[in-house]
Amino acid sequence: MSRLGGLSKRILLGRAVRSDKLHETLLPKRLALPVFASDALSSVAYAPDEILLTLSMAGLAAYHFSWQVGLAVVVVMLTVVASYRQNVHAYPSGGGDYEVATVNLGPNAGLTVGSALLVDYVLTVAVSISSGVANISSAIPAIGEHKVIYAVILVLLLMTMNLRGVRESGSAFAVPTYLFMFAIIGMTLFGFIRYFTSGADSMQAESASFGIQAEDSFTGIALVFLLLRTFSSGCAALTGVEAISNGVPAFRKPKSKNAATTLLLMGTIAVTMLMGMLVLAKITKVHFAEDPSHQITGAPADYEQKTVVAQVADAVFGGTFASPMFYLVLAVTGLILVLAANTAFNGFPVLGSILAQDRYLPRQLHTRGDRLAFSNGIIMLAGAAILLIVAFKAEPTKLIQLYVVGVFVSFTMSQAGMIRHWTRHLKTEDDPATRRHMKRSRVINAFGLCMTGAVLVIVLITKFTHGAWIAILAMAILFVTMKGIRKHYDRVRDELVADPDEDMKLPSRVHGIVLVSKLHKPTLRALSYARAARPSVLEAVTVGVDPDETEALRQDWDDRGIEVPLKVLDSPYREITRPIIEYVKNVRRSSPRDVVTVYIPEYVVGHWWEHILHNQSALRLKGRLLFTPGVVVASVPWQLASSSRVKVGAGYNAPGAVRRGEPAPRRDAGTPPPRKPDEK
Repeated sequence: MSRLGGLSKRILLGRAVRSDKLHETLLPKRLALPVFASDALSSVAYAPDEILLTLSMAGLAAYHFSWQVGLAVVVVMLTVVASYRQNVHAYPSGGGDYEVATVNLGPNAGLTVGSALLVDYVLTVAVSISSGVANISSAIPAIGEHKVIYAVILVLLLMTMNLRGVRESGSAFAVPTYLFMFAIIGMTLFGFIRYFTSGADSMQAESASFGIQAEDSFTGIALVFLLLRTFSSGCAALTGVEAISNGVPAFRKPKSKNAATTLLLMGTIAVTMLMGMLVLAKITKVHFAEDPSHQITGAPADYEQKTVVAQVADAVFGGTFASPMFYLVLAVTGLILVLAANTAFNGFPVLGSILAQDRYLPRQLHTRGDRLAFSNGIIMLAGAAILLIVAFKAEPTKLIQLYVVGVFVSFTMSQAGMIRHWTRHLKTEDDPATRRHMKRSRVINAFGLCMTGAVLVIVLITKFTHGAWIAILAMAILFVTMKGIRKHYDRVRDELVADPDEDMKLPSRVHGIVLVSKLHKPTLRALSYARAARPSVLEAVTVGVDPDETEALRQDWDDRGIEVPLKVLDSPYREITRPIIEYVKNVRRSSPRDVVTVYIPEYVVGHWWEHILHNQSALRLKGRLLFTPGVVVASVPWQLASSSRVKVGAGYNAPGAVRRGEPAPRRDAGTPPPRKPDEK
């Protein structure tokens, strides 16, 4: 089983990579862009949907505001990109918003940011995968009938790719990401050319002739509230910007400069594609509603609403190029939405590793796997995302209501932390040029704080009752949990601090107890091992469940002339564990300064099902004895025939086998014999 598992792991993940090869996994800018920017770039696929969907509540007239809302989102994105360019230079260690908030605002602020980002990364995977499946089902309707299953499979596939390492996943995802950029920008240019040469009438979406029935009358304050809610939904386009600040260590040198350049490229490309898509949606008169069966009028009875990207692509490439270009745009859009989750698969494990290093999360998250990726964090993220996808049935419209809150909490607190960072450094900096640079950076972060703070307030007001409260509750639970984990680790650390003379304290005596069920080879080996350890007192203990078997054991013990005394514990209720535990406790009570060592013979088996048939009593005993102070448990293994491949692989005799005249274990053909001491 172990060999088969190792082979399967090697096929899926590849060979293990040495720790000193970590530098070979670092990313150049051409690979870092698809790895860290796919989330922000993919917003082109769902941000226009959310903007038009929310505006449709007020009817067709509200669509006039779509490009203004998009422009407001672009302003916020460019501000955040400019702000994060300051972050990656000031804090290049990979802590990102968490480090900025912790250093400048305190541990609780940092933990708030950490919990917000962890929740947001999970939502990024769930939303991206669900949106990707929704876009693919626009071209292949059969997929929509089983979208939850397909979404779960895609999450598992992404998890496997990322377990192979950051560089491998970047290389695999680079081509689809660049294809998506080429397809959307190419479609935008082609659409504008057709518009200016043939007019808007030559490009009409399939829903252009349909009407939209307003859900209510939106005027005055109600209209303002609707526009704010639309703006908050469109701000989903900003998710993923912070991932680059968390991933600075993954860049090649100069790390900060390359990260800042990648941020600028990402921001420029994302806003270009977003505005291009919104303008094309307006030109082609795309009508998009949350409940098309009730809101859309004039549509056929069997009408299936396609995504905004699908409708725009169908309108722009109508005619000769309709089939190949339409399916190309849909294919790369669905693919980029799936790959957008890869941003979270790079950000979540790194942040989890840093939080684990600070003792806020289990230490296992700080451990790198065979491929030098933070494997435990990747697996944890995949599991949490799958739970969300199943719970919300892979519906992106439902999931996106939980979105954005976490990322704007981190945005806002990060900007506040950077303002304090520059203010603190200005107090000690004397160089005029450096001071001017710091003041300019502080102004950028101050403007970013105003913008992201305003968006956060809008999101909380407009989305709280629509599902944002679930994300806030998850952040609060995660915050309290991480505080509890930190308290536990601090308590254990304080408890384990060694006193100056701790290593000089020795027990008065060592009382050895060998547990005996039958007088067979495992028992004899345990007795030999215990005698070799030379405890102050050594005895064998058995539990008398069956009088005849106990008497036969006594007789065999005496016949062999074993010098170790055998003590029989009475068990009128046929229990095995409790009498031994009570006896060990009594030994401890009689001599509190002694250490009791319990030797337990155990079978080593070669098949998983054999574990069910053996060692159950030993496991129960070890579990109970581990909680008994002053007791050391020693397992003495005995390899059964089914585990012979373990001995063959080792190629050595068991201890004492030669002296007892036992034959050497057989070796597989081609296995060299063990070297003698004088061989080189």
